[in-house]
Amino acid sequence: MRPTFLRRLFGAAMLDPATYEEVEADSSATPQALAVVVFASLAAAIGARGLSDGPATLSFFATSGVIALLAWATWALVTFEIGARILPTSDTHVDPGELLRTLGFAASPLLLQVLAVMPGARVPVFTVATIWAIAASVVAVKQALDYTSTWRALAVSGLGIVLALAVAFVLGLAFGPTLAAR
Repeated sequence: MRPTFLRRLFGAAMLDPATYEEVEADSSATPQALAVVVFASLAAAIGARGLSDGPATLSFFATSGVIALLAWATWALVTFEIGARILPTSDTHVDPGELLRTLGFAASPLLLQVLAVMPGARVPVFTVATIWAIAASVVAVKQALDYTSTWRALAVSGLGIVLALAVAFVLGLAFGPTLAAR
């Protein structure tokens, strides 16, 4: 039976290592992983705006979505470099596509960010979704990089997140005033 997108989406959200192994091995899952990241970026843009902040423009959603997408891409590529080149184990055999697919599906908890549109829900929803996505990324990194240690996967994910947050912060400083004016 061919795996379905929704089954993979839920398996990734439930931190199922077998789902991450399946996605890692299936190069045809790349468009699905990309879709998860794009939808998660859009969910972040919608959730960041909220319902009580007045009307939003298409450019706000586009800019916010692109910033979220760039932050994810930066994190994924930095995570690859750290995990595959700086902190590999003797068992680490990975190409960028394998890691990008698993990390793409690890973004599935971020789809919940769309719920932050509800008044008073922004901080709790973004907090829960982010912590959940970090846990998913640790599973994704562990599976894709063939680590036996969850601690190593956590270190690689954590370093990648710190560097990606720095990029997001710089992008926010550069484009934040533009977004706030809209």
